[in-house]
Amino acid sequence: MMFLLVAGFSLLLLVTGGDIAGGVRTAWLRVQLASRQDDLDRAISDDDTPVRFTVQSGDTATAIGRRLQEQGLITDADLFRDYARLERLDVRLEAGTYFLNHTMSIRDIANALTDSRFSQIVFTILPGHRIEEVAENIDRNPFFAFTGDDFLAVVGPGADIPADFAAAVGLPSGVSLEGFLFPDTYSLPPEVTPLMLRDTLLNAFDATVDATLRAQAAEQGFTLYEMVTLASIVEREAVHSEESPLVASVYRNRLATPGWRLDADPTVQYPLGGPGNWWPGITRADYQGVVSPYNTYRNLGLPPTPIANPSLTAIRAAINPEPSPYFFFRADCRGDGYHDFSVTYAEHSALC
Repeated sequence: MMFLLVAGFSLLLLVTGGDIAGGVRTAWLRVQLASRQDDLDRAISDDDTPVRFTVQSGDTATAIGRRLQEQGLITDADLFRDYARLERLDVRLEAGTYFLNHTMSIRDIANALTDSRFSQIVFTILPGHRIEEVAENIDRNPFFAFTGDDFLAVVGPGADIPADFAAAVGLPSGVSLEGFLFPDTYSLPPEVTPLMLRDTLLNAFDATVDATLRAQAAEQGFTLYEMVTLASIVEREAVHSEESPLVASVYRNRLATPGWRLDADPTVQYPLGGPGNWWPGITRADYQGVVSPYNTYRNLGLPPTPIANPSLTAIRAAINPEPSPYFFFRADCRGDGYHDFSVTYAEHSALC
């Protein structure tokens, strides 16, 4: 009998890894949860609106479960705690900010809270968007803890712009960062602030628009700010990016010819734009009817600031346009977004 007791005890130690109490507790939890699999996989609702949830350093599964229930993400804090303990997730729960929602089950949430690296805000700035559109996209993104207006306060006219960046790109005093919010898709930390987002975008611009491009602009007698301004017009005109160097060529030819205006439609749209329609359609009457320093049908040279945030392709095209004799272009008759180019106004007028 003694031999059997010793053998049984040894087997128990082997199975439980020496933690008899823990092994008994695990077995008990497994029995308890065996009949609650449906509860573990049941979501609160089909509402997928993100809910910001923070796990603090040192939080226990009990404390986390309680807060999850208080925020309406689960209905049974004890079930969350027991599941986390059974699956050994309680020792893997990571501090961080997470974006959960009511379509997630207890099982989903418990596993999600073990890796804070996946709690990122994915945010895209499209080429050709102006700063107001960027702000509107912030408001449409439920993950941000700030508003589009908060962002405009640090990138708009009169904002306190980093002096080193302003000096490097030739940014005039008091203007916005229009043109320099570099278009790309960004993965941002949940704790991102308006200033952090601004600096991320400016750093991306600095890292992408390299010293070679800046030197080429300077060699041609332009500041980088002037070339970004031209690039913003090219971005709005060139539906297909492969046309950007030729579109830029037309504008550079006009800039280089005394008495010629840019006559760029996007510069007429820019002052007319407003919430709900930042790039309105224009009529021929608007060419002279829109009284604005941005209207390049009325004013010589470049507009006073960029009118949108251009891509690297458009910036390269502005600085290194495709050499051509063209002074005119217009949308072709095929309706495919491409343009026909011409040297004289007579040729231009003869196009469809």
